[in-house]
Formats: sequence, C-alpha cells, structure tokens
Amino acid sequence: MPVFTRFSRPPQPGTPGAEAERDAREEPEPVPAEVETPAPRSRLARLRTWRTRHPRAARALRLTTTALAAVLVLGALLLPNTLPAVELDRFARIPAEAVIGAVVMLVLPRRPRRVAAVLYGLGLTALTTVNLLDMGFNEYLGRGFNAALDWDLLPDAQAYVEDTLGGGVATAAAVGAVVLVLFVAAVMVAATVRLADALSRHRVRATKGALLAGTVWVTCAALGLTLFGGPIASERGAGALRVHAQRTVQSLRDEAAFEREAKADTFGNTPPGQLLPDLRGKDVIFTFIESYGRSAIEDPIMAPGVGRTLDTSTEALAKAGFHARSGWLTSATYGGSSWLGHSTTMSGLWIDNQRRYRTVTAGDHLTLTKAFRKTGAWDTVGVMPGVQKGWPEEKWYGLDKLYDAFDLGYRGPKFSWSTMPDQYALEAFQRRVHGKKRDKPLMSFVILTSSHQPWAPLPKMVGWDELGDGSVFDAVQKAGKKASDVITDTTRSRQEYGKSIQYSVTSLTQWLERYGTDDTVLVFLGDHQPMARVSGNRASRDVPVSIVAKDPKVLDKVADWNWTEGLEPDRDAPVWKMSAFRDRFLKAYGSTPHASGG
Repeated sequence: MPVFTRFSRPPQPGTPGAEAERDAREEPEPVPAEVETPAPRSRLARLRTWRTRHPRAARALRLTTTALAAVLVLGALLLPNTLPAVELDRFARIPAEAVIGAVVMLVLPRRPRRVAAVLYGLGLTALTTVNLLDMGFNEYLGRGFNAALDWDLLPDAQAYVEDTLGGGVATAAAVGAVVLVLFVAAVMVAATVRLADALSRHRVRATKGALLAGTVWVTCAALGLTLFGGPIASERGAGALRVHAQRTVQSLRDEAAFEREAKADTFGNTPPGQLLPDLRGKDVIFTFIESYGRSAIEDPIMAPGVGRTLDTSTEALAKAGFHARSGWLTSATYGGSSWLGHSTTMSGLWIDNQRRYRTVTAGDHLTLTKAFRKTGAWDTVGVMPGVQKGWPEEKWYGLDKLYDAFDLGYRGPKFSWSTMPDQYALEAFQRRVHGKKRDKPLMSFVILTSSHQPWAPLPKMVGWDELGDGSVFDAVQKAGKKASDVITDTTRSRQEYGKSIQYSVTSLTQWLERYGTDDTVLVFLGDHQPMARVSGNRASRDVPVSIVAKDPKVLDKVADWNWTEGLEPDRDAPVWKMSAFRDRFLKAYGSTPHASGG
C-alpha cells in the first residue's frame, strides 16, 4: 500500500487538486484578528527600551534614585526624637547600623539578601515611627513614648482633636497617621532593597567602601571624636530602640512593684474618729485648675498678667476676710493626663502612668476625699464638667454624688475642649450643691476646665447674676479666637494660656468672695504644667498649691510648712512631690496614722 508524505509528488496540471493548490497560492489564508494586532509591550520592556535610547538620562535617574534611597536610610538612622534637635548638623554622623547593614547585604546571596533588605526596611519604619511618637509626646507631655503604657492615650488624643478642631479633622488625622505609617514602610523597604541591589552590583567597590567606613567609625569611636557637638561614630538607631525596649521592660516590672506599694497605706486602718478632727464643721473644697503650672507664674510672657491676677485676688480675698498660704507640688504628669495629677494628690501614691492609675483605682486605697466620707461627718460631692461619660472612679474617690457635664444645667456653647466656662460651673455648684442647706458640712472635689489647651476660644467674666443657663456665653464664644489659629503658633499659645489661667483664678476667687463663709476652706492647685511648647523645654513639673480660709486656726495648722503668704508662692517656697500632700494634709489636721497592708 503506497504511503504519501510531504515529499510526495504534487498533483499534475489540469487536475482538480492542481487548481485548488493554485488558488491557495494566489489567495493567502486570512490571518486571525488576534495576530493582526500586536500585543502591547510590558512596562519592563518599555523601560528597557527607554534606557537603551536614553542611556545618559537613565544613568542619571538611577544614580539619583540610589542617592535618595541612601539619604532616606541614613536620615532614618540619625533622626532625633525631639523637634528642637532636628537640625542638619545632627545628620553629620556615621551610623554603625548603616555599616553593619552594608556588610550583611554584601555577604548574603540574592534571595536571603532581599529578605534581609525588607526586614531592615521594616526595622527602619519601626524606628521612624517611635521617633515621631517621641517627638509628639515630648512636645505635649514632656516625655518620650512608652510602648507598654501609652497606646491607651491615642484614643484620648483623637477625642481631644475632635473636641478641639472637629470630627472631620480628627478622622482625617487618624486616617492620615495610618497612611503615613504605611507610606513610610513602603518607601523604607523600597529604599533598602534598592541599596542592597546596588551593593551587589558593585560588590568590589562596595566592599572597599564598607571597610573604609567601618575603620573610620571604629577610629572615631575609640578616640571620642566629635563634630558639631556630637560623636561622629553614631549608634543612634540601635540606641533608640534599646531605650524603648528597656523602658517597656521597666514599666512591666514597675507594675508588680506598684501593686505591692498600693496595698500599703499609712492611714489605711485609721478609725473614722481619728481622721481630720481639726476640720470638723468646715466646708472643705479641693479644686484643680487645669494646666495651672509654675510657668504661668514665672514665664516672662505669662507671668505679668497672671501675677497681677494673683495679687489682685489676694487683696480682694483679704478684704473679704480670707487669707492664703501657697507652695509648690511636683506633679506626676506633664502637659496632659490630668487624672494622674488628681489621683496622685488624693491617694498619696505616685501615679505617673495609665497602668498605675488602673491598678490603684481598681483597689480600695484611701484617698483624701474618701477619708472625709469615712468619718461620717461630711457629705462628699464631685463637680466635674469635663466628664461626659460613665466615670467608675467616683466610687474610688469616695463621692456620694457626682455632677458631670450633663448635670449642671448648661445650655451655652462649648469652648473648644471645655464643656462650659469655669464661672458657670462654679455658679452651678453653688446653686445645686454648696448653697443648699444640709445636715452635714460638705467636702467637694471640683475640677475646672477652662484653661485646657488649645486655649481658644476663651470665655470671659460676665456678671454673676447674668449667668442664667449659660446662653450669655454665645456671643463670647463666637467672638473668640479660632483654636486652629492659636495652637499652631507658639507665642499666641503662651499668651492665650496665660489669659486662661487668669480667667480660671478670677472665677474661683470671685466665687469664694461671693459665697464663702467663716467655715469655708478652699484648697486649689494645678494638675500639671501646660505642654512643653508653652511651658518650655525641660521645664519643671511644679504646680502652685494654695490653702485659703477665714478661720486663722486652719492656716495655723500648716504654719510649719513655711508656705508663702498669699496666692503666689515665692520661687524658693518649699517644693514637695505631689504624692506627699495627702499624708501631710491628714497629719496637719489631726489624723492619727494606723497603717494597713504592706
């Protein structure tokens, strides 16, 4: 049987097969549509083509991108953690982390090198993030960020921005922060991967450069050489991460130690009859003025106005029969977290972070306010216009009744974060609590809020008989400065802060003149200094504290404290830790120590 192959004899002319073959040669077979339109080239192919056509531009772009990646990595490794320290000379250093990173990239094969570069970029992202957090915390709270304690403060920060600048700004800020972190991560990883590839392509020259940089670093470190006031051989990045790690570990250890400390109490077992016998029959008011710090009295911008207010108030109170003694307390907090200052003063424990606060408020440690309630000789109330949600600490403080922002009948406008002006809060306190007849004297715990940042718009004093439901402040609020205009300007922030302290002190002292009696004892103090941008870098944590009374016996009990006469403490007046106040106060007014726990 014959077999036909591709080499078989073609059909003879004139046959049907021959004609078909001729037609096929004359009319080419149609090309499918997908073949007629060539597929677009990939981006990588187009990039290669552009590099081939424009070699000089491609080389310049490659070198520029690599240089920017190097600048970015070096900048992240040398970035300080405070805003004042961000100066160009701080970046004139040789970071050890860069030298070590280069050596690691040079010795690793391709795939492990890529993995190491990505991890290095993520490490730089973490370093940059904690440095930025440190900047923010140092700017507002006068301390660095604590990874073990401070995450709980971030929602409070968002709430503050919402109250100050509006919900839209707060949401935008929160989203922006997340986007910023993701962007930094993407850029850092891209930069480290690019540098790793560049080192690999130029391995010989890169090895020589790394060896030279390492030799220079070791030499500078051994000789202690400096430039622009700082060491040339830097380990800033590793040092920053080490500090944060140590801070976290120390905080966790501190929690266990504080739990034991909180169980011990000098007056924990003191019988009710031996608590505060020398104040029986007195209406005692503990009042905190928001952000009332030493800077308000001593800073050259704020001090003149605040000083005049304190002098005027001292004279006015003296005419009304009141006299005062004043000193200093070193607050457990700075720039914010007012509740730490409140709880430290009242508990006699040093409560300088949120974890300590939660620990102590979950227990039954005797607060100064609770001591009054324990005697059975006083009714105890809290007046807190800044509280706008459930506040379980009411029980820990030993308060029979709490008046929050919704219990004071205010119908006027908010003043930024502050829900109502101090003058109104004090008048509402008088109407609803202090001015009413009762079977027992009153111990009151009052927290004023008008001097809370951003100090714009600020309320102004109006006639006490004109306060009504607070609607009188509508025009005042509308005519006030915008928070966004003040908070972004350091000088204006300091000026407006000083005015806010003047307003709060005036409100409180005028209230005392108007409503105080022979049996009224007022203790008022600041909870903390204002934020660092207002109080100044490395400012003290001191706050003024004053005791005011008509009965001379009340002030005689604290004569050995050597406090200054009047409402303004001298510069060299005694300074105590805020946690020392509770025990000193209890002892001064006749309380007998009976320790518990320990």
